[in-house]
Amino acid sequence: MKKKIVFSTLLLFSLVMMSGVEPRRQGRELPDEVPVAEVDSCALLYSQLGLEGKVSPKAFRTAYHGYYKVTQRHKELLTLIDFTKPSNSERLYVIDMAEGTMLFESVVAHGRNSGSLYATDFSNRSNSHQSSLGFYLTGETYRGSNGYSLRLDGLEKGFNDNARARAIVIHGAKYANPSICRGGQRLGRSFGCPALPEQLNRPIIDAIKGGSVLFIYAEDPNYLSQSQLVGEGNSAHIS
Repeated sequence: MKKKIVFSTLLLFSLVMMSGVEPRRQGRELPDEVPVAEVDSCALLYSQLGLEGKVSPKAFRTAYHGYYKVTQRHKELLTLIDFTKPSNSERLYVIDMAEGTMLFESVVAHGRNSGSLYATDFSNRSNSHQSSLGFYLTGETYRGSNGYSLRLDGLEKGFNDNARARAIVIHGAKYANPSICRGGQRLGRSFGCPALPEQLNRPIIDAIKGGSVLFIYAEDPNYLSQSQLVGEGNSAHIS
């Protein structure tokens, strides 16, 4: 009988840990900045998606925490662009957060004035031809000079809230095709848009359009220290 009680207690504790309900220590609540259940859920998803060695753990944790702060989202999808990686590597990931599955992985271009192989400089200014960091909501599609495209609405004042005015959109481009990267060459660069390979442009846009979260990450001290959507996610650790 005692074995059954112990097993039931352990099972109940495991279910609580996986449920997203924050456990409590005796006599006091856990610190707000690192909720145990949330940290475990983030690490579990990171492992489940097979992202070790592919995506910066810090980038993923920051994206994970910020995603849940974007209450305006209409789809349970997160697109993460990890600018800690070079442009000739896959660094765009479309994740189904409800199912815990990866939908797409792709190379993606950055702005021509943001850097060469790596994106290191960012701006929210018109005509800067630089990429903008932070969280976005995807908007509506349209057909423009770059073909089938997706408008983006920046959610972070001073970092990307001029995205729509700057015509920072997702679109396909010949210069964003992986064949350009043969021999270790960098991908082509845009005027600030996250441009995609032409063959993946439509399927990715059709999946994420209409109110999903997109996050562009880089190790930029100014952004990481001032963003209102980063918070505790930036300091947490995936182990």
